[in-house]
Amino acid sequence: MRPVGFSTTPNLVLRLPMWRSRLMLFMLFFVFMLLLIRAFWIQGPGNAFYEAKGVRGTQRELELPASRGKILDRNGQVIATSLEAKSVIAYNDTVPDDLSAEKIRKLAGLLQIGEAELRKKLKEERKQIFLKRQVDPEVAQQIKQLEIPGIGLNNEYRRFYPEGEAMAHVVGFTNVEDRGQEGMELSREKDLAGHPGQRRVVVDRLGRVVEDVAILQLPQNGKDLQLSIDSKIQFLAYNAVKNAVEQHHASAGGAVVLDTQTGEILALANYPSYNPNDRKKLTGEQLRNRVLTDTFEPGSTIKPLTISIALEKGAVAPNTNLVIGAKYLVGPKPITDTHPYGNLTVAQIIQKSSNIGTAKIAMNNLSAEEMWNFYTSVGLGQSPKIGFPGAVAGTVHPYKKWMPTDQARIAFGYGISASLFQVARAYTIFARDGELVPLTIERSPDFKPGTHVISAKTALEMRSMLETVTEPGGTAIKAQAEGYRVGGKTGTAHKLVGKGYGNKYRAYFAGIAPISAPRIVVAVMIDEPTGGSHYGGDVAAPVFSTIVSETLRTLNVLPDSNVKQMALEDKAPVEIHTASAKVQPAVLKR
Repeated sequence: MRPVGFSTTPNLVLRLPMWRSRLMLFMLFFVFMLLLIRAFWIQGPGNAFYEAKGVRGTQRELELPASRGKILDRNGQVIATSLEAKSVIAYNDTVPDDLSAEKIRKLAGLLQIGEAELRKKLKEERKQIFLKRQVDPEVAQQIKQLEIPGIGLNNEYRRFYPEGEAMAHVVGFTNVEDRGQEGMELSREKDLAGHPGQRRVVVDRLGRVVEDVAILQLPQNGKDLQLSIDSKIQFLAYNAVKNAVEQHHASAGGAVVLDTQTGEILALANYPSYNPNDRKKLTGEQLRNRVLTDTFEPGSTIKPLTISIALEKGAVAPNTNLVIGAKYLVGPKPITDTHPYGNLTVAQIIQKSSNIGTAKIAMNNLSAEEMWNFYTSVGLGQSPKIGFPGAVAGTVHPYKKWMPTDQARIAFGYGISASLFQVARAYTIFARDGELVPLTIERSPDFKPGTHVISAKTALEMRSMLETVTEPGGTAIKAQAEGYRVGGKTGTAHKLVGKGYGNKYRAYFAGIAPISAPRIVVAVMIDEPTGGSHYGGDVAAPVFSTIVSETLRTLNVLPDSNVKQMALEDKAPVEIHTASAKVQPAVLKR
């Protein structure tokens, strides 16, 4: 039998029209051409678009943070520095929409935010959003281990303050953006901050950096800042004020220590304070730098200034005798002292803190213009130019508006206002033989010439009179410092409440040491003492004593006296100030 070919089997023979085969061939050719054109477009004219799209998915531009400059004390000890930290960033275009509830819960817990808040942030239209700044490296590592796509970490810095509460009002603090908000961090922001840089990196789907592409801009680190503050003196001043506030159940307190040779601020302490490393419970009361921002009627601490004018004019001398009497009428109501004095010398007027004596010297020998000129020449009524935020000017009204009652009141410290810092600076004229010292909060060890306000003779006479205040018969025996001769002036005044004076007091003391060769001026203020005594001689003077003795030893100043501090009860007279003919607050100076 002859074999039959498969293709010749009638049932298997398929005949197609010619046009269908040609159509099929044309369609295959057309699709091929489309693919060819598309490939040409992608590789040629359209390449930039697709390259940019690929870059957006894999490349990021990250900030290279600049390290903020350190803040140092006068001895080079670090009081503010920057530590490495991490910021947690969400790249919302790569975070999956179906992220598991378990990972959301864990991430929210590590970030210390609510789950609902986290979900809201992850749904924002912004491609990049900070979930949290300044995260500790340990927490950042735990977040990294979650391996959540689109959640990345970036390097940054957070500020650390080793001295804590004692230095808080000096250095201030920064926010999460590492920008100064208070204190020297704010006032020297431009120098401390530096300028951040920028880099381009390749990231994987989890937001992890896998390759550095380029450094677009190098960071410029901030400059270090060295202050005049001495950490040891600052700490002891802070503790002395804190102990006094707690002992006398006061609301607040402050102290300032000035180096009269260089004009440097050695300490500037306030209480209550706060921990700049943990500000979760920070209040406005804690933030107040009372030494610079709180003003008060300086009361008896102004008397040495008033009497200095009369001494400088030659109108009186330290041994000039004045009839004091029980009352001095200026206006409808008299000025009085708590204890009636017959006769007092000018030196005794300072020692006993006589309102009548001071007012008589002013009214009989000085014009309102002379007093105004002198007060403003020592910095009252003017903002201190030390480059510190919030320093206030206080008030000294124009002398042309003074009535006789105003002049009498102002002579012993009422009707004007000043900060504790301004009072301390004014006292530098007694320590520097009549020169008003320019002050600085930055390290400046060289001797600085001041502006002559009074003669060296007047300054020497006033130092001698101020020393009698701390001796038996004076109002501040408790201001004595073991091993050193000191001098100063107390003040205790009713606080203004609304339009009148209430039953709250402010006690203060300003003085210089050692008297034989003055090196420092110290001023202390305790606000609203309530635990028994509220007199300056009982409340503020002991704080002065502590600060002076410890500071002079820290500065290696040789003792100029072998007399030990008296541990006697202060039996000096307590005197009540009658401020004016219109208002008669009980101003006590002791």
